[in-house]
Amino acid sequence: MNPRLQWNAAWRERTWSELQQEWDVIIIGGGITGAGLLREATRAGLNVLLLEARDFAWGTSSRSSKLVHGGLRYLAQGQVRVTYDSVIEREQLLNEAPGLVEPLGFLIGLPQGKPLKRWVYQAGLLAYDALARRSEAHYLSLPNLRLLAPYLDETKLAAGLRYSDAQTDDARLVLRILREAAAAGASLLNYAAVTQLVREAEQVVGVVVRDQLSDREQTLKAKAVINATGVWVDQLRQQIQAPAKMRPLRGSHLVFAQAALPLAQAINLEHPRDRRPVFFVPWEGVSIVGTTDLDHEPDLWQEPSISPAEVAYLLEAVQTAFPSLGLTSEQVISTWSGVRPVVDTGASDPSKESRDYVLWQEQGLLTVTGGKLTTFRLIALEALKLLRQRLPQIKLWPHAPRLNPAPADLAGKLALPIKQRLLGRYAAEAPAMLQALPAHEFAAIEGLPSLWAEMRWAARYEAVTNLGDLLLRRSRLGMLLPNGAATYQAQIQAICTEELGWDAQRWASEWHDYQQLIVQHYGLPSAAH
Repeated sequence: MNPRLQWNAAWRERTWSELQQEWDVIIIGGGITGAGLLREATRAGLNVLLLEARDFAWGTSSRSSKLVHGGLRYLAQGQVRVTYDSVIEREQLLNEAPGLVEPLGFLIGLPQGKPLKRWVYQAGLLAYDALARRSEAHYLSLPNLRLLAPYLDETKLAAGLRYSDAQTDDARLVLRILREAAAAGASLLNYAAVTQLVREAEQVVGVVVRDQLSDREQTLKAKAVINATGVWVDQLRQQIQAPAKMRPLRGSHLVFAQAALPLAQAINLEHPRDRRPVFFVPWEGVSIVGTTDLDHEPDLWQEPSISPAEVAYLLEAVQTAFPSLGLTSEQVISTWSGVRPVVDTGASDPSKESRDYVLWQEQGLLTVTGGKLTTFRLIALEALKLLRQRLPQIKLWPHAPRLNPAPADLAGKLALPIKQRLLGRYAAEAPAMLQALPAHEFAAIEGLPSLWAEMRWAARYEAVTNLGDLLLRRSRLGMLLPNGAATYQAQIQAICTEELGWDAQRWASEWHDYQQLIVQHYGLPSAAH
């Protein structure tokens, strides 16, 4: 096991002791954008440090709709470059990360009395295919649509279309990129908040970082500082008197058990109220309904939560689409909300704002924000091109793989889907994981794809500091099971006691705080019951 990947208490202390050096680049933000930057900067031969104020992927990068998609609706809005880049990157990720990035079939329901809608969609799908250099038969008669989606209400549909996209576990994608960067020599810390930008002659030359776990502080210098804090970028930019440019938009989701909302593939329908697209997506053994697109007013440092109005909106969509299933709020397992980093162009409709990324150089601070989960590597390469003015030694590798190759296979008698899952999520670490952990822990948890071995490995080596890290990002049990996986409290406690050294008092405190988090931010608001 590579010592650089044993992210535990000793790793944290060692990393803090090594911070006082001259860095080529300091990256602020540990979501997908920061992770991509860290990987490419390390590949480019730079001495680079990433600092994350909360947990890795704490923000938008663990709260997306889990789609690695080309953005069909962005094509309809004329955002051709966004769609082109996304389609190309999607295809590469599918090739490089099976088991983590997986194909996902999509169905579109075509409403009656709107023949133009069908032709618009079909034209868009033909363009979609052309960008991906593939050809598919898209049209579905009503009987064939019924075969693929037997519970879908077809009374107001004329026909259907089908196409291919992809999905992932967003937080695990971030973690794989970060760990591959660390294995290549990068340094990184979670719960390390940048409290101040350091400036000399009106130029940003470093940061003040505070350990959120111990309150120690250090002042660090770097030849370049990158602000990759997503929806929070304006908070750092205010320190250099730059005007605010972001429009935080909240997207919320409902989660149902697959038994309650059976889905063989994803379905894309228009909401009956405003004709916005709503997705019904199978993921990790559950079914997701989303998403909303609303201006987010609360403090960005608070965990985002679904509102009663959003619950009603999404329930209306699912009840209209699948009336025979009789779904109500009582069947909702969990919810989650993410806040998208979108640049404010003044559009009256939040859904009309561009999802493209932006790069701003201001007084030595390079800000990178916007964009989509799918295009993290393109964003990183464009940002590093701008840094060549200050770091001419940068050598970019645009044709290198986005992710390191995983082993071709794993030894042992594990079922093929489990092997594929381990190779996708852990890649080069998967063989060591198999050797280190007991065989009986490579068993699925309550019929989900999740494994007990993943929980133990995360607690041992993946910088877990609290139960939210473990159950909401390293694994997703807190989202996939009722009450934040409370049924498995004893098993989770045993892992935390053995791997993290938590005594009974620490466990009681962690469990209390975690349950409060689940009730307030991952459940239904009281007014929605």
